[in-house]
Amino acid sequence: LTETETGKQAKYQLAFDFRFADVMDENAWYYDAVYAAYDAGLMNGVGEGLFAPNATLDRATLATVLYREAGESAAKGTASFTDIAEGQWYTDAVNWAAEQGVVNGYPDGTFRPEAPITRQEMATMLYRLAKAEKVEEDKLASFPDAASVADWAKDAMNWAVASGLINGVKAADGTITLDAQSGATRAQIATLLMRFLEG
Repeated sequence: LTETETGKQAKYQLAFDFRFADVMDENAWYYDAVYAAYDAGLMNGVGEGLFAPNATLDRATLATVLYREAGESAAKGTASFTDIAEGQWYTDAVNWAAEQGVVNGYPDGTFRPEAPITRQEMATMLYRLAKAEKVEEDKLASFPDAASVADWAKDAMNWAVASGLINGVKAADGTITLDAQSGATRAQIATLLMRFLEG
């Protein structure tokens, strides 16, 4: 894929004619990111020619996306999560993500691969993957729902906002919120991922 600059926003010119049946509108805010993520081999469709941009992504899928981005290197060991069996499509990715410190499990020892990934979990995984430094300035204070961000996710969310990875979600009344504990959609993941890779 090639990249040209249009103002401050990077646009992607894709070297193929394939289009998802539900991502045809070139004016959609996620259009470029979806096809950039697909062209880079990081995200696939959900079958039947669809991408499902508004569907929520689960924890196993995001681990797999980041695993692909990192080159799919094998983990040296096996994660101790009680609900990650050998031979699943996500097993290698979760083992790698746990070994790299990108993901943690829950107090009961599970990973919950099919649980929807939240926006604060998404930011935290990227923050850990990047081994980013803590941003001292409080970038969350300007959002009315800043208090909803979990303590363990505050540094990551603050970094994501400071880095321009997360700009907030616009409500019907025009209010911009972090919406930290809501599930992240496939379109949001594609957009955040491409911003992350662009640096």
